[in-house]
Amino acid sequence: MTSAPQNFDVIIIGAGAAGLMCALTAGQRGRKVLLLEHTDKAGSKILISGGGRCNFTNLDCAPNRFLSDNPHFAKSALARYTQADFVALVRRHGIAYHEKTLGQLFCNGSARAIVAMLLAECAAGGVDLRTNTQISNVTHDGHFCVETSAGAFTAPSLVLATGGLSIPKMGATGLSYDIARQFGLGITHTRPGLVPLKASSDARPFDPSLAGVALDAVATFEKTNFRESILFTHRGLSGPAILQISSYWREGQPITVDLLPGIDAAAFLIERKRTRPKALAQTVLSEILPHRLAHALAAEYLPDSALADIPDRALTACASALKAWPFKADASEGYAKAEVTAGGIDTRDLSSKTLAANSVPGLYAIGEAVDVTGWLGGYNFQWAWSSGYAAGQAV
Repeated sequence: MTSAPQNFDVIIIGAGAAGLMCALTAGQRGRKVLLLEHTDKAGSKILISGGGRCNFTNLDCAPNRFLSDNPHFAKSALARYTQADFVALVRRHGIAYHEKTLGQLFCNGSARAIVAMLLAECAAGGVDLRTNTQISNVTHDGHFCVETSAGAFTAPSLVLATGGLSIPKMGATGLSYDIARQFGLGITHTRPGLVPLKASSDARPFDPSLAGVALDAVATFEKTNFRESILFTHRGLSGPAILQISSYWREGQPITVDLLPGIDAAAFLIERKRTRPKALAQTVLSEILPHRLAHALAAEYLPDSALADIPDRALTACASALKAWPFKADASEGYAKAEVTAGGIDTRDLSSKTLAANSVPGLYAIGEAVDVTGWLGGYNFQWAWSSGYAAGQAV
């Protein structure tokens, strides 16, 4: 004999950053909240973020630092719950933090403090959190009915907060997309975001022997560019500048990299030709580039001779290549290495104020499941807090 479903005011699927924020917000408004998580603990991706210290927001958070087919969609939620609001919550719980670079805020200690804070806030709101709970079916007939491995549950409101497809080993699935499609919501093209890129077989002078070389650079795709460090890997390029540009990059399209930002490379080489005429090009390039990279670039773009024997036009051509090195990538490292999923539930089908589905009363989608993707550096966590709060205020 099947037991009767348990009734709640709101069911939230996914106990990540967005789901936890939505649950604590709704619970503290007096709603009876059920928070379902299919893995064995809440906040798994929070725990591994920021090298285990959780880059929980960014002081410079603004709508123009998010990608979406509708670039204005995130404005309302971000304005209603700001980075200052989350910082105030962190301070209230006595969690020590620091600014690293570019407005990024990290815990001084472990990311576990952020998860503990969110769970404490959920407990204060009487949230019923159930982990290791698998969802088998979702239906809607006036109320949503969610059938799970722990029984059936009903509620007038259902929030999709299971994130995207990135880092499947942490439990990522496309469940939010599947349920959204079931109820007629669109899904934009999804792809790995904030992800290392693999070099094409004809990418030059890329070579696996350069793995481990890091330097300050500017990565550019079309009209978008980021100046941060890049890192050569055995298969291609990584590092903050590459992760940032990867969210904009499209397969088959070129990325250019300024390997010497702030340096007039042509003037430098010609001046060194005058002051160090007997020096080899690779020796001179080692003054301004990591040794291994300098040797590879010199071998690619300049003859193996003293600077005095190299025409100015060759030095100028080399300088141009260093200032706009064409890095050819044929693929990314995929969802396994991606920090986020770009794309998701179509924002045209959602309210920007409440994150509610326009055509399905009581259905909401928040966080990474939605077609809103932030830059590297705490922006995606802020979207989770902001969108979770907006839906939590509405359910």
